[in-house]
Amino acid sequence: MLLPPTHRRLAVGAALLAVVAGVAPATAAQAAPAPAARTAPTGGSLPAPDLDALDQALLNTLAAGAPGAMARITDPSGVRTKTEGVRDRVTGEAMDTRARFRIGSVTKTFSSVVLLQLVDEKKIELDRPVNDYLPGLLPDDRITVRHLLTHRSGLSDYTNAMFYQTVPGFEAVRNKVFTHQELLQLSLDEPRTTEPGVSYKYSNTNFVVVGMLIEKLTHHKAADEYQRRIIKPLGLRDTSYVHPDTRIKGAHISGYLTPDEAGAPLVDSTEQTVSWAQSAGAMISTPADLSTFMSALLKGRLLSSTSLDAMLTMTPTDATNTRFYGLGLRRYDLSCGASVYGHTGTVQGFYTYAFTTRDGKRSMTAMANVSNQGAANTALGGTLEAAFCGKKPAQATARGFAAGAPATGPAPAAGLAPAEVDLPERNSR
Repeated sequence: MLLPPTHRRLAVGAALLAVVAGVAPATAAQAAPAPAARTAPTGGSLPAPDLDALDQALLNTLAAGAPGAMARITDPSGVRTKTEGVRDRVTGEAMDTRARFRIGSVTKTFSSVVLLQLVDEKKIELDRPVNDYLPGLLPDDRITVRHLLTHRSGLSDYTNAMFYQTVPGFEAVRNKVFTHQELLQLSLDEPRTTEPGVSYKYSNTNFVVVGMLIEKLTHHKAADEYQRRIIKPLGLRDTSYVHPDTRIKGAHISGYLTPDEAGAPLVDSTEQTVSWAQSAGAMISTPADLSTFMSALLKGRLLSSTSLDAMLTMTPTDATNTRFYGLGLRRYDLSCGASVYGHTGTVQGFYTYAFTTRDGKRSMTAMANVSNQGAANTALGGTLEAAFCGKKPAQATARGFAAGAPATGPAPAAGLAPAEVDLPERNSR
């Protein structure tokens, strides 16, 4: 069931913990002020999407090395789709917006929603130490639940070492099944990146621990909680968490991993357990389901207003001051003044952008079936400007964004520079 009205009124804990680097670590009593409110167009007041620019962004993505790419926009005026290239290099089947694919770290938003529903149910508090719920799990009692959701725990991202060599690293774990504890130990064997609460540092380890919390508090597998709390209530018929099964059932897109060696052939990475990610990145979905999910979330259908406000309390993640992170949710500020909310996903063979406006009225999901190719990720980011900002004046440039295509091939569209990715980018030619 969707969240009942009584749960919508439940309170969450204290304000977001965040202090700048170089200041003493945050404590539960310290709260950084939220960034100034931004007046931005809503989904209902945005210009019409620029479908030519949307298609150009997809062509740029192919020119940068992706076999195929697609984008799907939904708003009150209807659904618009664009596709380029193929969803399977062997069969030559055309890209299809109805086909399933691996969504990578968009999974983190699903995990955050489940945990915040548990906050609404008073089963966990954001500013309590993780060790209060999982005694002795972490080496520092100062690491709170909120630190996990905001990537401010200081726990090292074990995937940096795991995938230091892209293809050998992937093949070593393609069919392996990890426990949560094994993944966490890989992180604990490395130095921590920051003191708890001091600064943002993206780490898949945080959401492995979120999965452990979900399972401890509910006494169910995380997959069951995704199904019961999100997938079934929203009717997401093509969304699943199949770990440790290696298959994508039904009509699906094949994913391709770019080797580190220039000119080496792409590696079909479609079938894998994704056990190395689990609650940090192992879900499968479609553009339609992701837009339904993100729109429902921003419209307040899944969380209390207090929890949603906490999720939307954002702090900058880079020097451009156009990218922000809340509780398992990103915000990108676009050149036209629009702010969009959602998450990016990177898993071997797939890049995903799933974003919506604050009112949930316009949503867009874009996907390319390649990874470890930073130029393709950047080019795919150009779909955001096209979908939410519409046609640009001649010679317009987007503040904080970078051109998406290589020097050869189609003219570039403005796209997000891939300063943050969910896996190490060894090959960003």
